[in-house]
Amino acid sequence: MECMRTPFTRHLGPPCHYSEHNHFKRRISSIPCYKSTNASCRLNLTTVVYLMHPVNLKNKDCRAFAASVDLEEEEEHSSNLPEGPTDDASGRTISRKLTQDELKALLADSERLKLTKKLSEANQHNRFLKRQLQTKDDALVDFKSQLAVLELELQALVSLAEEVVSSGIPPDSKQINGNYVQAHLLSRLQAMHEKIKEQIVDVDSFKFQDVTVTWVGMAESVQVMGSFDGWSHGEELSPEYAGDYTKFSTTLKLRPGRYEIKFLVDGEWQLSPEFPTTGEGLLENNLLIVE
Repeated sequence: MECMRTPFTRHLGPPCHYSEHNHFKRRISSIPCYKSTNASCRLNLTTVVYLMHPVNLKNKDCRAFAASVDLEEEEEHSSNLPEGPTDDASGRTISRKLTQDELKALLADSERLKLTKKLSEANQHNRFLKRQLQTKDDALVDFKSQLAVLELELQALVSLAEEVVSSGIPPDSKQINGNYVQAHLLSRLQAMHEKIKEQIVDVDSFKFQDVTVTWVGMAESVQVMGSFDGWSHGEELSPEYAGDYTKFSTTLKLRPGRYEIKFLVDGEWQLSPEFPTTGEGLLENNLLIVE
């Protein structure tokens, strides 16, 4: 490109001094300015005040220098910069504004992480509760065993007392409430024996039992929901392929009682003909009875 050199008149004013009002008088020195014949390359002249010494010292000289700055080329260069992230001289990435889709994706990822964390905590708590239930179930089994041993001992004592009473009671035997002591002892042992047998039945009612639940049909996933866990999580059924149909089954640990259940087959509620039903309409459910 063609450029021509244009000299400017050099004019140096007296040096300026530091004043109490922090006012700086500029001393201007012109510099040669190269002007291009190309209209897209125009140079503008600006003035920069330059301190030669620290400003906190009095009576120090300051000088003003002129420097050329091409503002138009600078604007054109800044307009051509990419909108995405760029790297500076040190290699660090300069941040940029995120689009609406990117913000939505970040929010979705954040919510997904929160839900995953909550699900993990819920699963851990569920496993902890299952371990506690298993521990209590083991304690009930142990207690039932002790009651069974005590019941056998009482049964033997009742048999001995019956033999004593049947062999004859001496006329000078002691009486309690109008009964001979042997007969009174027999009645007390029989009452204790009946009480122990009732407690064994009560322990059985608190003990969990393994109950198998099945659903037969063609499906990809089957889940049983019910009142056994408050209709909250349910249990997934495992498939067993048998030719034209698939048998889904699972094992539930339930105490004796009556439970309402329903099957969630590929996202749709369905009833099984293998169980009796209770209720009507939308409230109709299968009935599971555990003896």
